Amino acid sequence: MKERVTAGAASAVMLAGLVSVALTSSMGSAPAPVSDTLAQRSHAGKVADEAPVTAQAQPVQVAAAAANPFGSLKFETGYYDKLRARLNWLPVRYAGSILKTPDVPSRLLLAKSAAQQAGLSEVGLSYRDVYGIINAETSWIPRVGASKDGTPNLGIAQFEPATAKAVGLTDPTDPVQAVHALAVHLKDAAKWSARRIAGLKLSPEQYALKLREGVSIYYNLSSKGRAAWNGLNTKKLPIETRRHIANARIGAREAGQLNEQLSQLRGRMANPGMMTAAYRAGS
Repeated sequence: MKERVTAGAASAVMLAGLVSVALTSSMGSAPAPVSDTLAQRSHAGKVADEAPVTAQAQPVQVAAAAANPFGSLKFETGYYDKLRARLNWLPVRYAGSILKTPDVPSRLLLAKSAAQQAGLSEVGLSYRDVYGIINAETSWIPRVGASKDGTPNLGIAQFEPATAKAVGLTDPTDPVQAVHALAVHLKDAAKWSARRIAGLKLSPEQYALKLREGVSIYYNLSSKGRAAWNGLNTKKLPIETRRHIANARIGAREAGQLNEQLSQLRGRMANPGMMTAAYRAGS
């Protein structure tokens, strides 16, 4: 989102509009510009800077790599069906076509469910990271893209067919399956990233940033491309990858903001007197 909704009293009407749109699916908003390729993302904005390395690391404990480098998605058909029934979709214009994107509560619902099901907290990630990676990939607009070599990238998470098969994803165009598979893939990515930066001296804040840099790198580059990253040379990576890092970071921050704003607004909607007072204060 280019324009973020604030949570102050003066913005109560804007927040009411946000939830009204989210809950009724009455309108859509234009996404940030995104390319249709996995390797060439072109969101506007500053590319990621390298986190300075100064202090001792606080690493996530990561087990030795398994023979199979990928985790596997566990299908919960009944659970997925219940999630689908709770999703609301908005029309959105993209590249001259009208597509659909999940509304804000639906995005947060999917991201939180996927993070919990995959156990992302075990590797230092959360629903914000799921939201952020999808923001970097498609701005939450399911569609078909292609890599530089022509390999199709499918759906809301832009899975290549081979990667989808490796993580047990049978239908990359199904947003519910795809978001949950993405979380499984991010868990693998976090373990890989943690191993790459294990020898660096980092503060907890620096470690968190570097871990997430590695997650984007793992998701965005091929095995050969990501092998060059050592935690210190992010600025030497392709500009598209650095944009991916930056856009994932922006999306993760946005997820936290939206979650807080929606929580606050739902509290206000449960107490109409608070909404009236906030409106008067902002007028």
